[in-house]
Amino acid sequence: MNPPRRPSPVDSNVVDTQAVDARTGPTVRPPRRPPWRIAVGVALGVVVLALVSREGGGVNLLNALVRLANFVVIPGISYGSQLALGALGVTLIYAVMRFSDFAHGDTMAFGAMGVILVTRVLQGMGISAGPLPTALLALPFGILGAITLALVFDRTVYRFYRRQRAAPVTFVIASIGAMFVTNGLVRLIIGPGDQRFADGVRFIIRVQAFKEMTGLSEGLALRTTQAITLVVAVIVVLGLFLFLNRTSLGKAMRAYADNEDLALLSGINPERVALWTWIIAATLATIAGTLYGLDKSFKPFTYFQLLLPIFASAIVGGIGKPLGAIAGGFVVAFSEIALTYPYRRILGYLGFETDSLVQLLSTDYKFAVSFIILVVVLIWRPRGIFQGRVI
Repeated sequence: MNPPRRPSPVDSNVVDTQAVDARTGPTVRPPRRPPWRIAVGVALGVVVLALVSREGGGVNLLNALVRLANFVVIPGISYGSQLALGALGVTLIYAVMRFSDFAHGDTMAFGAMGVILVTRVLQGMGISAGPLPTALLALPFGILGAITLALVFDRTVYRFYRRQRAAPVTFVIASIGAMFVTNGLVRLIIGPGDQRFADGVRFIIRVQAFKEMTGLSEGLALRTTQAITLVVAVIVVLGLFLFLNRTSLGKAMRAYADNEDLALLSGINPERVALWTWIIAATLATIAGTLYGLDKSFKPFTYFQLLLPIFASAIVGGIGKPLGAIAGGFVVAFSEIALTYPYRRILGYLGFETDSLVQLLSTDYKFAVSFIILVVVLIWRPRGIFQGRVI
């Protein structure tokens, strides 16, 4: 007969062996909070209490929070949604087609260009979407143009190399060629300069109206394009996940991405999978490019620059993982904005007067933040947050 096991220290932390009820069994103690969490919570409480207890401290704290929301939180959510949609296309192509598509940024520009051209036609005909941007009506035409471009490249270039079982680097080089061709087409058709095409009601919340309503010295502004970006991004992401998890075609794409050989043995048509991969990626690229252009402005070279933060978003989250692309998009977006924003006014509201801007990095280095994040993640966690493929 084996001797009774003595309770370990771990057991004693979870179950009180002395407090045993015959009807309910052992009493389970709630898990203890780590001491550092308690210390951080107490420190934050003391800081907030000190700020509020000062003369006008509560109002100043609210002003600081409003300014932070106005210039960091809201722009970060909007920009993060745009990067997430772009990174979803990149990670989908990588998961299914097994290569990094360097033409994705210019595909975004091409789709957005189609939206701009159709928007101008609709505006000339007197057709609008009321308070919403007319570009939303033109979006399906831009998507159709981007899909056509992607399928032309697939049928004339990528399919040939797929049949040859070419190495992934061959596809990457081919995508770089497609990038230059697409960039040249966009510049030739619409020009290299800035294009603004947002119309309709510009603001949902205006600064002056917010000041009058709250009595604060800081005003909150919410642009219509920022709200549209968030709503459209949520709808598109939910639709994509439902497609990948609930439809037979989506499950076939996931199976092909997980194990190509087993997918082929089970009868999955690789050409059909490739076709729909390009259709979905081009759709995501057009939506992301249009939302970015509405929120800021359209300039072909900017979309070429966006390729770096989009790739960084996909890799940070875990290349080949759609959920990781979304998380990575927000990580990169908030990092870029938070590190390049001057915090002088916010610190002034909190009682820390300073003559400097209190800016960690100049806005000239905004895209360099993405590169730094990319390098750090590749060194520290090559598989990303959600453990994607090692690249």
